[in-house]
Amino acid sequence: MAAIPHEDPNKLGPLTAGIPESFPKPRSSKRDKLSKPGVTATAAPSETFSFNLKPADIARYLNRFVIGQTEAKKVLSVALCDHFQHVRMTLEGNAVPFYQKQNVLLLGPTGVGKTHLIRSAAELIGVPFAKADATKFSETGYVGGDVDDLVRDLVRRAGGNVRKAEHGIIYLDEVDKLATREPGAGRDVSGRGVQTNLLKLMEDGDVPLVSPNDVTGQLQAAMSAMRSGSGGAQPETINTRHILFVVSGAFSGLADIIQHRLGLRNTHPEPRGSIRSRHLDRLLAQTSTSDFIAYGLEPEFIGRLPVRVACHGLDADDLFDVLRKSESSLIHQYERAFAAYGIKCEFKDDGLRRLAALAATEHTGARGLMTVCERAFRDLKFRLPSSRVKHFQVNARLVDSPGAELKRLLSQR
Repeated sequence: MAAIPHEDPNKLGPLTAGIPESFPKPRSSKRDKLSKPGVTATAAPSETFSFNLKPADIARYLNRFVIGQTEAKKVLSVALCDHFQHVRMTLEGNAVPFYQKQNVLLLGPTGVGKTHLIRSAAELIGVPFAKADATKFSETGYVGGDVDDLVRDLVRRAGGNVRKAEHGIIYLDEVDKLATREPGAGRDVSGRGVQTNLLKLMEDGDVPLVSPNDVTGQLQAAMSAMRSGSGGAQPETINTRHILFVVSGAFSGLADIIQHRLGLRNTHPEPRGSIRSRHLDRLLAQTSTSDFIAYGLEPEFIGRLPVRVACHGLDADDLFDVLRKSESSLIHQYERAFAAYGIKCEFKDDGLRRLAALAATEHTGARGLMTVCERAFRDLKFRLPSSRVKHFQVNARLVDSPGAELKRLLSQR
């Protein structure tokens, strides 16, 4: 099988061109402003939602924050545009024939930007965004979170505006942990039960704004209705017909299922490093519905996720680009941290490459960058604010021997 060439995030044609001044800026989504109990009066559709983006607009915006993942950006951008164009036409009162909602499944190793892709896209479009891990939920009636809480959280992220929440995005991570257990292991209330409960939400369901088990919430809602004097004028449920669901997971072990289906088992030594990463990328790109079912997902559940795309792993070159090119690069966080004490922290390319090389050995994607940065800067962040040092460079020498470089810096002047 021919190897798939490594993706270059700079080879997206016109998508990597400089963003023009007219490019739409992210709309405020109020996702960090949780509302007080109760819901607000709903506004007219035209006042709550408008959408005029094209797939290339979304992909170009995502390029600013997520490095690589060319195929994932393309697939996600098209799915988002199809969905929200449908929502726009529906809210404008245009008759729309039957529409199959394009819920999305992102799969790939940890730390490759799956969450960052969805969160950035939601901020650009200007819709409420709610995120949760699948591991916190259990089947209705058992101890644990209820999947309906996902929708209620979306309403809170929308500032209590039900109409706005009805065309938001719900992101469920670690969905691979919902895979059912081996037969005979007992009732799986945190796997199959949660998958079953999600079915109605992912297509078209009505969710009470106040949980039947939340006595405090029900009392607060009743008091709010009494104060408003309108009683039942406010909505009591939220419909999920136009809420886009995006799920993701690392799906560890799925590659073995794919390899077995393709008849690729052999006796060659297990590939390592970047070769193994490319091998896994190649296999995950060929995932089929039967592979997900064999992994333990219910056919009805995976069938409601028609848009699927695999994110590739990040090697040292990718991690270097994450540090040097991404607008959300971790180095800006360290620059600000030292600047708070009047210290200029200057990152050199050889230092960034060394950080990237060390992070690649962590095998946790971009999350490995934080691990190696904390290791390299821990003593500097403790000692330099109390010293006379006002400027230092982060080069390969400092990354490899932070203690020696700290001693040298403190001995100056």
